[in-house]
Amino acid sequence: MIPVDRLKETLPHRYPMLLVDRVTAVEAGVSLTAVKAVTVNEPWYAQLPDDATEDDHAYPVALLVESWCQAAGVLALWEQADPAELAGLVMLFGSISGIQVHGRALPGSLVEHRVRHVRSVGTTLIFEGESLLDGAPLLTVGSIVITMRPGGELAAPGENTTEGELTHA
Repeated sequence: MIPVDRLKETLPHRYPMLLVDRVTAVEAGVSLTAVKAVTVNEPWYAQLPDDATEDDHAYPVALLVESWCQAAGVLALWEQADPAELAGLVMLFGSISGIQVHGRALPGSLVEHRVRHVRSVGTTLIFEGESLLDGAPLLTVGSIVITMRPGGELAAPGENTTEGELTHA
Protein backbone atom coordinates (compact mmCIF):
# COMPACT_ATOMS: atom_id res chain seq x y z
CA MET A 1 0.00 0.00 0.00
CA ILE A 2 1.24 3.48 -0.87
CA PRO A 3 0.95 6.01 1.98
CA VAL A 4 -1.18 9.12 1.44
CA ASP A 5 1.83 11.44 1.83
CA ARG A 6 3.48 9.78 -1.20
CA LEU A 7 0.24 10.15 -3.13
CA LYS A 8 0.15 13.88 -2.33
CA GLU A 9 3.81 14.21 -3.35
CA THR A 10 2.95 12.67 -6.70
CA LEU A 11 -0.29 14.48 -7.60
CA PRO A 12 -0.84 18.24 -7.36
CA HIS A 13 -4.57 17.82 -6.61
CA ARG A 14 -6.00 18.72 -3.20
CA TYR A 15 -9.43 18.85 -1.57
CA PRO A 16 -11.99 18.77 -3.03
CA MET A 17 -10.43 17.48 -6.28
CA LEU A 18 -8.01 14.85 -4.97
CA LEU A 19 -10.12 11.88 -6.01
CA VAL A 20 -7.76 8.99 -5.26
CA ASP A 21 -7.77 7.88 -1.64
CA ARG A 22 -5.22 5.11 -1.69
CA VAL A 23 -2.90 3.22 -4.02
CA THR A 24 -2.99 -0.46 -3.15
CA ALA A 25 -0.54 -1.81 -5.73
CA VAL A 26 1.88 -0.39 -8.25
CA GLU A 27 4.35 -1.91 -10.67
CA ALA A 28 6.27 1.06 -12.07
CA GLY A 29 5.75 1.48 -15.80
CA VAL A 30 3.26 -1.41 -15.94
CA SER A 31 0.13 -1.14 -13.78
CA LEU A 32 -1.49 0.43 -10.75
CA THR A 33 -4.49 -0.30 -8.56
CA ALA A 34 -6.06 2.53 -6.55
CA VAL A 35 -9.28 3.09 -4.62
CA LYS A 36 -11.74 5.94 -4.29
CA ALA A 37 -14.18 5.91 -1.38
CA VAL A 38 -17.39 7.71 -2.29
CA THR A 39 -18.90 9.53 0.69
CA VAL A 40 -22.04 11.60 1.14
CA ASN A 41 -19.85 14.35 2.65
CA GLU A 42 -18.32 15.26 -0.72
CA PRO A 43 -19.11 18.80 -1.91
CA TRP A 44 -21.10 17.65 -4.98
CA TYR A 45 -23.77 16.31 -2.62
CA ALA A 46 -24.03 19.47 -0.50
CA GLN A 47 -26.96 20.99 -2.42
CA LEU A 48 -29.10 17.85 -2.45
CA PRO A 49 -32.29 18.16 -0.40
CA ASP A 50 -32.97 15.80 2.49
CA ASP A 51 -35.54 13.95 0.39
CA ALA A 52 -33.10 13.32 -2.52
CA THR A 53 -33.49 9.92 -4.12
CA GLU A 54 -30.85 7.24 -4.58
CA ASP A 55 -30.62 8.28 -8.24
CA ASP A 56 -29.83 11.83 -7.11
CA HIS A 57 -26.90 10.41 -5.10
CA ALA A 58 -25.28 8.60 -8.05
CA TYR A 59 -21.63 9.66 -8.15
CA PRO A 60 -21.10 12.02 -11.13
CA VAL A 61 -19.63 10.14 -14.10
CA ALA A 62 -17.26 13.05 -14.88
CA LEU A 63 -15.76 12.71 -11.39
CA LEU A 64 -15.49 8.94 -11.73
CA VAL A 65 -13.51 9.43 -14.96
CA GLU A 66 -11.39 12.16 -13.31
CA SER A 67 -10.63 9.84 -10.40
CA TRP A 68 -9.51 7.08 -12.80
CA CYS A 69 -7.38 9.59 -14.73
CA GLN A 70 -5.73 10.73 -11.49
CA ALA A 71 -4.82 7.09 -10.81
CA ALA A 72 -3.28 6.97 -14.30
CA GLY A 73 -1.38 10.17 -13.46
CA VAL A 74 0.11 8.49 -10.40
CA LEU A 75 1.35 5.63 -12.58
CA ALA A 76 2.69 8.10 -15.16
CA LEU A 77 4.73 9.86 -12.49
CA TRP A 78 5.69 6.86 -10.40
CA GLU A 79 9.08 6.29 -12.01
CA GLN A 80 9.92 9.95 -11.39
CA ALA A 81 10.51 9.31 -7.70
CA ASP A 82 12.85 12.31 -7.37
CA PRO A 83 10.77 15.51 -7.02
CA ALA A 84 13.66 17.42 -8.63
CA GLU A 85 13.00 15.50 -11.87
CA LEU A 86 9.40 16.78 -11.82
CA ALA A 87 10.24 20.40 -11.01
CA GLY A 88 8.79 22.68 -13.64
CA LEU A 89 6.94 19.90 -15.49
CA VAL A 90 3.20 20.02 -16.04
CA MET A 91 1.13 16.89 -16.65
CA LEU A 92 -1.28 17.41 -19.52
CA PHE A 93 -4.28 15.29 -20.36
CA GLY A 94 -4.37 14.76 -24.12
CA SER A 95 -7.38 12.64 -25.00
CA ILE A 96 -9.67 9.90 -23.84
CA SER A 97 -11.57 7.30 -25.87
CA GLY A 98 -13.53 4.13 -25.43
CA ILE A 99 -15.32 5.20 -22.24
CA GLN A 100 -18.12 2.87 -21.18
CA VAL A 101 -20.12 3.32 -17.99
CA HIS A 102 -21.59 0.04 -16.73
CA GLY A 103 -23.26 1.12 -13.50
CA ARG A 104 -23.23 3.74 -10.78
CA ALA A 105 -21.47 4.34 -7.51
CA LEU A 106 -23.36 5.66 -4.50
CA PRO A 107 -22.18 7.06 -1.17
CA GLY A 108 -20.61 4.18 0.74
CA SER A 109 -19.13 2.64 -2.42
CA LEU A 110 -15.47 1.71 -2.65
CA VAL A 111 -14.40 2.02 -6.29
CA GLU A 112 -11.28 0.15 -7.40
CA HIS A 113 -9.40 1.69 -10.34
CA ARG A 114 -7.12 -0.52 -12.42
CA VAL A 115 -4.72 1.24 -14.77
CA ARG A 116 -2.38 -0.37 -17.30
CA HIS A 117 0.43 1.36 -19.19
CA VAL A 118 0.05 0.48 -22.86
CA ARG A 119 2.74 2.49 -24.62
CA SER A 120 5.12 5.42 -24.34
CA VAL A 121 6.41 7.74 -27.04
CA GLY A 122 8.92 10.07 -25.44
CA THR A 123 7.12 11.90 -22.64
CA THR A 124 3.69 10.88 -23.95
CA LEU A 125 2.06 7.89 -22.28
CA ILE A 126 -1.00 5.84 -23.19
CA PHE A 127 -3.06 3.98 -20.57
CA GLU A 128 -6.13 1.75 -20.49
CA GLY A 129 -8.11 0.11 -17.73
CA GLU A 130 -11.28 -0.10 -15.75
CA SER A 131 -12.98 0.69 -12.48
CA LEU A 132 -14.72 -1.99 -10.47
CA LEU A 133 -17.43 -1.85 -7.84
CA ASP A 134 -17.75 -4.95 -5.71
CA GLY A 135 -15.74 -6.82 -8.36
CA ALA A 136 -18.12 -5.87 -11.20
CA PRO A 137 -17.25 -3.47 -14.02
CA LEU A 138 -18.31 0.12 -13.32
CA LEU A 139 -16.23 1.98 -15.92
CA THR A 140 -14.10 0.91 -18.88
CA VAL A 141 -11.44 3.22 -20.30
CA GLY A 142 -10.27 2.28 -23.81
CA SER A 143 -7.34 4.69 -23.72
CA ILE A 144 -6.13 7.99 -22.36
CA VAL A 145 -3.12 10.00 -23.41
CA ILE A 146 -1.03 11.92 -20.87
CA THR A 147 2.08 13.95 -21.63
CA MET A 148 4.58 15.93 -19.59
CA ARG A 149 5.79 19.35 -20.71
CA PRO A 150 7.95 22.04 -19.11
CA GLY A 151 5.68 24.77 -17.72
CA GLY A 152 7.72 27.41 -19.51
CA GLU A 153 6.69 25.97 -22.88
CA LEU A 154 3.07 26.56 -21.95
CA ALA A 155 3.39 30.28 -21.25
CA ALA A 156 1.35 32.56 -23.47
CA PRO A 157 3.18 35.45 -25.13
CA GLY A 158 3.76 38.18 -22.55
CA GLU A 159 3.79 35.83 -19.55
CA ASN A 160 6.79 35.16 -17.37
CA THR A 161 7.54 31.79 -15.80
CA THR A 162 9.03 31.14 -12.41
CA GLU A 163 10.08 27.61 -11.42
CA GLY A 164 7.68 26.15 -13.95
CA GLU A 165 4.65 28.06 -12.70
CA LEU A 166 2.94 30.60 -14.91
CA THR A 167 2.72 34.17 -13.68
CA HIS A 168 1.42 37.22 -15.50
CA ALA A 169 3.88 39.95 -16.50
